[in-house]
Amino acid sequence: MSKITRRTFAASSAAVAASAAFGLAPARAQAYPARPVTVVVPWGAGGGTDATARIVAALLEKDLGQPFNVVNRTGGSGVVGHTAIATAQPDGYTIGMLTVEISMMHWQGLTELTPKSYTPLALMNEDPPGIQVPSSSPYKTVKELAEAIKAAPPGKFKASGTGQGGIWHLALVGWMQAMGLPANQVAWVPSNGAAPAMQDLAAGGLDLTTCSVPEARAIIEAGKAKSLAIMAPARNPIFKDVPTLKEAMGIDYATGAWRGIGAPKNLPPEIATKLTAALKKVYDSAEFKDFMSNRGFGTVWGDAGEFASFMDKGDAQMGTAMKAAGLSKA
Repeated sequence: MSKITRRTFAASSAAVAASAAFGLAPARAQAYPARPVTVVVPWGAGGGTDATARIVAALLEKDLGQPFNVVNRTGGSGVVGHTAIATAQPDGYTIGMLTVEISMMHWQGLTELTPKSYTPLALMNEDPPGIQVPSSSPYKTVKELAEAIKAAPPGKFKASGTGQGGIWHLALVGWMQAMGLPANQVAWVPSNGAAPAMQDLAAGGLDLTTCSVPEARAIIEAGKAKSLAIMAPARNPIFKDVPTLKEAMGIDYATGAWRGIGAPKNLPPEIATKLTAALKKVYDSAEFKDFMSNRGFGTVWGDAGEFASFMDKGDAQMGTAMKAAGLSKA
């Protein structure tokens, strides 16, 4: 073979290889998903996270033509399920529901996982905490309640909504900090969740709770409690009579429990893009909106980049609150 022929052959081979490589990513994205996809949920069946994951999975299956099978991986205060998502193969066939706890667990020393351990795909939901009091409470507004808390000795007022160091505990701590008060100005009474805390509130065992208004809804509608404000940038249209802290007190503080979809780190960009686009279709669908609205769950959209920024901001916020409450081991 002559030098010219060899050069021509080499150039031709390189061009074919480059062409194949250039076409590989679109082809891989076009073929995805070619088999069933596992959707890991770090919390138990029947809860709000599980319910949200199942409607998302059902609508993804309808759009993408492959089964999206929800698997509950519980334990370790969310560590087990979040670890299962982070350590799966980054091929798009294992994705999962990331929850607010991923911005909390590493501060508690439970895991080394952080929001940066994942490929963020989409933020789908956020439920801010409300400030609930018994219906018999003398405080008609959150401002009246806040003034009473400021005037009282630390620990006189008692609150609950979840376990020690849970999202609703940290919401209370953040509110106290926003008012310039010590993190322990209101004593926290650990509970096994919002439902028992609301029952305790209705029975007169607590002065307030800081769980989400949807979780408090049954007790409120039974006339045993009332919500004075929510820690959110805007009112919840389902509970439109409940003002925000900024409206009621001029305090620009917001937080909440959230849910989004993520995948293992280093997911191929073309698959990530396809999944984010499919999740946006899910979010915009009437089926998803109706499902969430009927349960009082808040809906908020964030694409991959927005979700990443959202988690980073929340991670810093949770760290500040945990350190103030003496709960951080990081």
